[in-house]
Amino acid sequence: MNQEIKPLNVLFKGLLLFLLFTLVIAAWQPGIGQLSLYNSLYPGRERLPFGENPKQSYNLSLFNLDAMFASHVIAGMSKGDDEFRVIIVGDSSVWGTLLKPEETLAGQLNQDNLNACGKNVRVYNLGYPTISLTKDVMLLSHGMGYDPDLVIWMTTLDAFPLEKQTSTPLVANNEETVRGLATNYGLRVEADDPNLVKKSFWGKTFVGDRRSWADILRLQIYGVMWASTGIDQFYPTNYERAQTDFDADERYHDFTLPDLNEDGLALNALETGFRVADETPMLLVNEPMLISSGANSDIRYNFFYPRWAYDDYREMMIALSAQNGWTYVDLWNIVPANEFTNSAIHLTPAGEKLVAENLAPYILEMCE
Repeated sequence: MNQEIKPLNVLFKGLLLFLLFTLVIAAWQPGIGQLSLYNSLYPGRERLPFGENPKQSYNLSLFNLDAMFASHVIAGMSKGDDEFRVIIVGDSSVWGTLLKPEETLAGQLNQDNLNACGKNVRVYNLGYPTISLTKDVMLLSHGMGYDPDLVIWMTTLDAFPLEKQTSTPLVANNEETVRGLATNYGLRVEADDPNLVKKSFWGKTFVGDRRSWADILRLQIYGVMWASTGIDQFYPTNYERAQTDFDADERYHDFTLPDLNEDGLALNALETGFRVADETPMLLVNEPMLISSGANSDIRYNFFYPRWAYDDYREMMIALSAQNGWTYVDLWNIVPANEFTNSAIHLTPAGEKLVAENLAPYILEMCE
C-alpha cells in the first residue's frame, strides 16, 4: 500500500536537514580550502591567486589561505634531496603586476639554474599585491610549512606604517590567523582593531560563509582556463606609466619632518617575521624603486616617498639590521627609471632581471 506523499512534510524535513548541515559546518569548520583540483587535475599556479577581473585574468582574489596555497605549485612539489628551496614574500612587485610568471623575480631566478651547496635552487613566488608587513608575515607563516631553505623578504617603507598593517583585505579577513601570530610569535595586534573582521557563529555557517565557499569553487573553475592558457592576469596593451612629476609636497602619511617616528612604524611585525622564520636563513631586501627626475624630484623620489622620509628609512634599516644581526641588502637604486611600469615599484622584465642578478650571489652565499 503506497503512502501518500505530503509535500509540507518533505519541505520541513529538507529544511531541517539543511539547517543541521549548516550548523555542523559552523561547529566543525572542515577546512574545505585544502581540497583542490590544482596540482592534480591541472597544474599549480606559479603565484598566489589574485585578480580583479576574473573573466580576463582567469584568476580571482579570495581570503581563504588554505585554498590560495593549495592552488600554488609549491603545494604539489615534493622537496627532493637535491632541491634548495627558496620562498620570496613581498608585495605586488614580487607577485609580478604586468609580468608573466616567468618574467617575475622568482621566474628569472629559476631560469638561471642556480646551484647552491650542490643542490638545485628552486624559487617559489609567495608575493601578494598590497603593501603591509603584517600581510607578508601572515603569508610567510603559511609558507614555512613547505620547508624552505632560505626566505627572501622584499620590502619597502610603505609596508611599515601602523595604519597599513591590518587594513589590507587579506589580513582583515583572516582575524584568527593574525591573532594566532600574536599568541605564538608576539605580533602586536590591538585587541579591538576595527579593521579585523571577526566572524560570528552565524558567519561561520554554510549560509553565513557562502561567499568564501563560492570563491573556492570559482577558483577551481578558473583553473581550467589557467591550465589551458597559462594566463593568470590581464595584460593591457596600454597603461598609464608611473608618475614622475609631483607637487612640492613633503607629506608622508602622518609623519612629519625631520625624521620618521618609529612609534608609528610596525617594527614589531618585521621582528615577528624573523621569529616566524626561526632558524631558516632570511635575506631582508629593500626593494628597488623609481627615482624620478621630473618636477619637484628634489623633494620627492616618487609617488610614494618624499626624500626626507625615505632617506631616514634607509638609515633606520641599516641600523636595525646591524643591531639584530639580520642579513640585509639595499637595492633601492639599482634599476633605472625607464624600467618601471605603472608604479614606482613595478618593474619591467629587464628590471626584474637586474634584481635577480643582484640577489643570486646572496642565495649562493646563504646556503648551508
